[in-house]
Amino acid sequence: MYGMNSITSRQQEILEFIKQRRNEGQPPSAREIAEHFGFRSPGTVADHIAALRRKGLLKNSFGQARSAEAVSPFPLQRRPLVDIPLYGVIPAGFARDQVQEAQGCISVDVETLGIRPTARTFALEIRGDSMIGRHILNGDFAILEHGVTPCSGDVVAALIDQESTLKTYVLQKGKSYLRAENPKYPKLIPANELVVQGVMVGLIRKMKHE
Repeated sequence: MYGMNSITSRQQEILEFIKQRRNEGQPPSAREIAEHFGFRSPGTVADHIAALRRKGLLKNSFGQARSAEAVSPFPLQRRPLVDIPLYGVIPAGFARDQVQEAQGCISVDVETLGIRPTARTFALEIRGDSMIGRHILNGDFAILEHGVTPCSGDVVAALIDQESTLKTYVLQKGKSYLRAENPKYPKLIPANELVVQGVMVGLIRKMKHE
C-alpha cells in the first residue's frame, strides 16, 4: 500500500485505478474516473488528482487527462544512504598481528542504524566468538568511530601490544585492559601498550553467517 497515513482511502483507490488502467494501456480520463467512482462532477476528480500530484504520487499534467501517471512513493520515502569505509576484518578471539586494508565500503541508512557518521567512522568485519555475550557474532560488521575516548564498558577495536582485537574496554583503578564476553577467553592485560583505534557505535548483521 502507498502509505495510508499520507493519503485518503479515496485517493488511494483513484491512484490504484490509474495504475491499473495505465498498465492495461489505456490511462483513464477525468470523466472515466468520475464515472467509475460515482462522482457527480469531474471537478471532484480534479481535486483528488491535484492532491496526489502535490504529494508526489502522480506526474505529468492532468490538464491532459490521460497523461497522469502513478509514481511509486518509495523513492520519496527512502532515506539517504551513507558509505562507510570497510577496513578488512578484526579478530573477536585471540589478538592477532594483522594489517588492515580497505575492502570497499558499506552503505547504510544511518537514521535506521541510529548513528551520526563522520569522516572518522569506519567498519570492520568480525571474525571469532569472543564477544557473543554482547551479541556480537562471527561475520557481523562493527561500525566504529575513531578518535573517541572510550568509557569503561565500551566495545572497542584496539591494538594491544601491536596486535588487533575487538573486546570490551575496562578501566579499573586507573589501569585499562580488554575483556572478552565469552568465558573461554581470558582478559587481555597489556604488557606495554593498549591503543584504542575505534569505539563501536553500531552493528550490522547478515542473516546468514559464514
